[in-house]
Amino acid sequence: MAAKLSGGGGSKFDLGQNSDINVTPFVDVMLVLLIIFMVAIPAATVSIKLDLPPAIPPPPGTEVEEPTLINVQEGGAIFIGERPTTLQTLAADLASELAVPVPTEERVYIRADRTVRYGEFMSVMNQLQTDGYFLVALINEELG
Repeated sequence: MAAKLSGGGGSKFDLGQNSDINVTPFVDVMLVLLIIFMVAIPAATVSIKLDLPPAIPPPPGTEVEEPTLINVQEGGAIFIGERPTTLQTLAADLASELAVPVPTEERVYIRADRTVRYGEFMSVMNQLQTDGYFLVALINEELG
């Protein structure tokens, strides 16, 4: 606390004006806000459930099966691997390519040329979902 010790007349108990800022209330308010935010932030986070593959690579010598690729080319041409197909026969051709009892539970990869129109690509995605294939992964390639 500051006091004026000399100068100016007046009574002996007149200490003059104190122009120092009292920061105690400011610190109190900041600490209260800090505590409020520390309590509120964890409650405000939203978690999204993701089904990520494990990060553990397979042991050496283990045969890794090739993924099933659906390729969409410009003009709407659709290929499963190297075999051409159409939207109407996509589900049957995909089931025969996967050759498992429940093909809709297998992961399918889809990629498209950069010249493919969005509507053509989405029609393939929508057809896959209509046929029950919900484990669809998109493939992109790095530009060299």
